[in-house]
Order: sequence, then structure tokens, then C-alpha cells
Amino acid sequence: MNFSVCSIKKLSGVGTLLLVLFLMTLPAHGHETESIRVVVVGDTGIGERAFHPGFEAVQEAMRKEQAEAILHLGDFVYQPEKFPENCPGKYVREIKETLVQPYAIRIFVAGDNDLPPKKWKPKASGCWDQIAPMATPFDRPAVQGPRPRIREGVMHLETALFVVLEVYDWQDPTPWLKPVMNEARRNGLWVIFALHEPALTTAWYREKRQTVLKQINQLGPDLVLAGNQHSYERFYPMGLPKDDGSLPVIKQSKYVKGAGVTHVVSGGGGATFKPFADQQDHPKRSAPDAVLDALAKRALMFHYVTLEIAHDVLTATTHRVCPPPPAEGEKQNPRWHADDNIWENIVLECEGKEAGVTVFDQVEIRNKTEDSGSPVME
Repeated sequence: MNFSVCSIKKLSGVGTLLLVLFLMTLPAHGHETESIRVVVVGDTGIGERAFHPGFEAVQEAMRKEQAEAILHLGDFVYQPEKFPENCPGKYVREIKETLVQPYAIRIFVAGDNDLPPKKWKPKASGCWDQIAPMATPFDRPAVQGPRPRIREGVMHLETALFVVLEVYDWQDPTPWLKPVMNEARRNGLWVIFALHEPALTTAWYREKRQTVLKQINQLGPDLVLAGNQHSYERFYPMGLPKDDGSLPVIKQSKYVKGAGVTHVVSGGGGATFKPFADQQDHPKRSAPDAVLDALAKRALMFHYVTLEIAHDVLTATTHRVCPPPPAEGEKQNPRWHADDNIWENIVLECEGKEAGVTVFDQVEIRNKTEDSGSPVME
């Protein structure tokens, strides 16, 4: 008989005690027959600066997945005021109704729009202090040795270890994270990282290949999920960046665990779309050729990702969400600075398509077996 972590978290009192006592009688390595489904979303359309019809369509589609857990990659709210004094209750209520109550387990990442406003981010909502308590608490860190920072932590969910990292004022997490990962690997768990600002993106490029990207890839997670950019991007599984900036990759979407680290940027939860820097003819923020060559797929679209995590396979499926036309009185255009002429030759993924949800992309990572081949990085 298979009981999930989610089932335990829904119980309380005598029910939990009886279930725990029963589980103690089961054979070891019960995780080998367990699985979990997680929905992943970033940059949701709550607040007047976002495209709320896009968020409504995304959250309704996610709810239908009947997932045990949600992973939010940050930027919950896009409020319109500069240096707001507080977080209006209407935003908190909508988060609770759409992103908290439907899910037994909530893994939340703090985005820059969730933190208190600063000079460089005057419209940040400052809502994080009210959002954070609605998340499921992280696992308790080790009593001794290096510890994660306040907005970092880990959570074990059946067949996977989820790791949330703080990207602002970045610090290499290896000292506290490496021992946790070593234990997870010994127990046969998948390792999934989540952070807000991506280590790698073609949307608005910042050079991180020899710092954040190298440190993350050195740790060797199976999957890295980030938000911040209002788009979808997936990179081929890659190894460590080389000194010349080149990125060794395996150009496959189905491969064996350990072949490389797949990075996904998922910021399509309802925030307005921004063109990729190369579409804007912005050389300073356009990704170099080595990064573009590692890119498997990208699009400007509302979307979410489902993770199906079993012992033998991890599948990440990206669902394109095309919302119905906005109602009268709602924001009519999902583009950032919609009247700017940069949009003249840029096509959104849902343009000309019917409203609805469609599979757009998929990655499948299989556990190693004795006859597993070893793909060669380019």
C-alpha cells in the first residue's frame, strides 16, 4: 500500500499517529513505488500592472491538474503604486484562494516584486511578509555546520528533494547544500532547484556563467526552475561552463539522469509579456551565441509546468494557456508597453489560436539502469 507525504500532511491528531505507526511496519525504500505531481508557475497576474485574464486562465488550468503541491517561482503581485506603504488585503485574499487553498503543499520563492520597495524597484509590493506564512515550512536545517539563509531551504517530497535558493545578494550555497544533496542522492531522490532570477536566460541577459550557473551546475541538480522573465525558456541539459564561456550540452529532451542539468525559465503566470532582448535589438542584454546555441525552446505565452516525479522517471510538461478574450473593463492587451513599435514584428504564441490549454514542451529524465547509454555533450 502506498501513502504519500501529501496524505500525511492532510491528517492530524490520532489519524496521523496511526498512519505513522503503520508506515513504520512497511519495508524500507518505499519511495521506489511512490510518485507526486507538482504544478509550477511564476510571475502571476495578480495586481493592476499584470494581465489578470491570463492569470485566471492559468490558475484554473492548474487547479484541474489536481496536483498535491504547487511551486511558485516568485513575483506573486504587480501592484501599481510607487513605494506602497502596505500590502492591500485584496491581493493576499486572491493568493490564498487561488495559490494556497487548492494545494496541500506550497513551495514559495520570493521574487523582487514581492519584497519591500527600493529605489531600483519602487513598485515592489512588499507582500512577502504576508505570503511567506502561507507556504509549507521548509525542513528543519542541520543543527551544526553551515545553514541556509532566511529565504532559502529544502523540502523532501517523496521521490524528490526541492531546494529554494535566494538569488539577491547571491552566495554560493554549496557549504550548506552539498551535504543535504549527498544524502538525497544516497536515498535515490531527484533534486530540483527553484530560484527567482534565472542563472541563464535569453530574455534579458546578465552574465552569470562563471558564477551562479557554474556553482549550480557543479552541485548537479536534475532540474533548475526559475521565473522573473515573463516568458518560457528551456535549455538543453548542460555540464559546467567552460572558461571561454561555451556551454557543453546534450541536445536531447529525453535522456538519462546525470547527463546534464536542465534549466527552465517559467514566468508565464499572468504578468505582461516583454520581448526577448534580441527582438528589441538591444545588444547589451542580448544573449551571446553560446547561450543561444544551448537553448532548446522559448516562447512568449501564458503557461505553467507540471512535474510528474516517480522513482524511475521525472517528467516536466509545459502547458500553453491561451485565455479567452478579456471582458469589458479588463486590460485588453497582455503586452508590456503595448503601443511601442517594437511589437510590430513580434508574434505571441497564442496569436491566431483558440482559447484553451495545450502541451507545448516536455522533458523526460530517466533513472540510470545497467544498460543506460551515456549521451555525449557537444
